[in-house]
Amino acid sequence: MAENENEKKPSDEKAEKAAKARAEGEKRKAAAGAKKAKAADIPDRPRPAPRLRKRYLEEVIPTLKKELNLSTVSEVPRLEKIVINMGLGEAISNNKVLELAVDELSSITGQKAVVTRARKSIANFKLREGMPIGAMVTLRKQNMWEFLDRLIAIALPRLRDFKGVSEKAFDGRGNYTLGLKEQIIFPEIEYDKVDKVRGMNICICTTAKNDVHGKALLTALGLPFRRRGEVNG
Repeated sequence: MAENENEKKPSDEKAEKAAKARAEGEKRKAAAGAKKAKAADIPDRPRPAPRLRKRYLEEVIPTLKKELNLSTVSEVPRLEKIVINMGLGEAISNNKVLELAVDELSSITGQKAVVTRARKSIANFKLREGMPIGAMVTLRKQNMWEFLDRLIAIALPRLRDFKGVSEKAFDGRGNYTLGLKEQIIFPEIEYDKVDKVRGMNICICTTAKNDVHGKALLTALGLPFRRRGEVNG
């Protein structure tokens, strides 16, 4: 009889387990509530204004207005967007390459990259319409200014024997396209984790009416154009 009395019924064990589970759940809820309350007490810090945009508003606009002999401030050329594109022909046979490229491009720009797909089929390259062949990012507003600042101040000076960018890469409408041979010049890329060096095209779109105004804008923002006759090593 004593042994039977000491033995717990299955229903009692289930009740104990349920009670413990409820108690643990209440503790977790209380901890989560305390964490939220603590986070609510910390004010959200506003994102600081890009320093290159500040320079554009305070210095570049008055300078270009006078230099280009423009009548109003609204006529001064400005940045519209920056498009970074990375072509990946090897992605046809290796999907992992595409994933790595998207991650690298997202790290460089601070914005999620999207996959680009083939618009038509090309039999010679074993390419079918709709197949993923690259990655791209379109930057606007704050992300655009911050990326251009990093490109000019950090990335380009890390190129080997860099003497400036070509002034012949304008499209006739004030837009400039810059080709880079390696992504490792960006500090966001960890060299030890890079499986392969990849290039990219960076298209800086402006509201300039012509190439002269476009070059004046980019020069004022700090993009280093090389002198005629000089070639990068």
